Amino acid sequence: MIIVTGAAGFIGSCLLWKLNKEGISDLILVDEKITPEKKLNIENKKYIDFIDKDKFLSLIESDKMGGKVDAIFHLGATSSTLVTDETYLKKNNVEYSKELAKYAVKNGVRFIYASSAATYGDGENGYSDEDENTYKLKPLNAYGRSKQEFDLWVLRNNLGDKVVGIKYFNVFGPNEYHKGDMRSVIAKSFDEVVKTKKMRLFKSYKKEYKNGEQQRDFIYVKDAVRATYYFLENRGKNGIYNIGTGKARSWNDLANALFKALDMSARIEYFDMPEELRPRYQYFTEAETAKLRRAGYEEDFTNLEDSVKDYAGFLKNKAYL
Repeated sequence: MIIVTGAAGFIGSCLLWKLNKEGISDLILVDEKITPEKKLNIENKKYIDFIDKDKFLSLIESDKMGGKVDAIFHLGATSSTLVTDETYLKKNNVEYSKELAKYAVKNGVRFIYASSAATYGDGENGYSDEDENTYKLKPLNAYGRSKQEFDLWVLRNNLGDKVVGIKYFNVFGPNEYHKGDMRSVIAKSFDEVVKTKKMRLFKSYKKEYKNGEQQRDFIYVKDAVRATYYFLENRGKNGIYNIGTGKARSWNDLANALFKALDMSARIEYFDMPEELRPRYQYFTEAETAKLRRAGYEEDFTNLEDSVKDYAGFLKNKAYL
């Protein structure tokens, strides 16, 4: 039996798609109360049961989780970079994760959890996922700090060789429709681009970056869950790993890829970034993937243009994985 927390969310539901595709259906899904939009993420998935996240935590804490648990994919978290309540984030993203990790290690359960590229902050310490670098990182927002705190707890409690942490970079793709303002720019802009034939991007406020030339490591969700699944199959591989393409691309590249996918001429407008976001904005991210490759992961990552073209096919019909 495999447990997936955050199962009705974006990456969680896409991981369910991957697990089902691999013939795995003995799954327990864990999440908070499901909205009608999130329900669509899991309605065609095969699984055994759905458990509310608070009830699941009580089962874990009382050691009353029935059945043989083989693995836990812990993808559930408050993931908004706009949330500023650090007390809430500590309870939901840190303390909850600790209880699951302790249960997994105690019971010999494979534990794979989601961290984030938000831990890298402004990149002053680079984007290496080597443990010695993880101690140096300075996230720019409360969400990133919560993920960093749990990563450090793992390392300081000598669990780095017993569990797997995944630092997801800019993941985009089907099943993110419910995320509102936290959707990818492709998802948020698609309908407007189709209607107005233009796309709006944030202006840059750093002289070394022209408007739209801020860069991120964009990774398609199909690639992200394939790399995540690798660690279920390869149980001797542990540690904290980046999952990104290893190649930063600009927002202008992303926009141009969408226009190309829609067979349109590119028209990009730049608008002011909200002032409260400016101090917390990452101008560049790029995953170092050497550690992932040393762990034996050999699959190529889909390039940006092909990823956007594939996703555009989903967005036209609001289709799901």
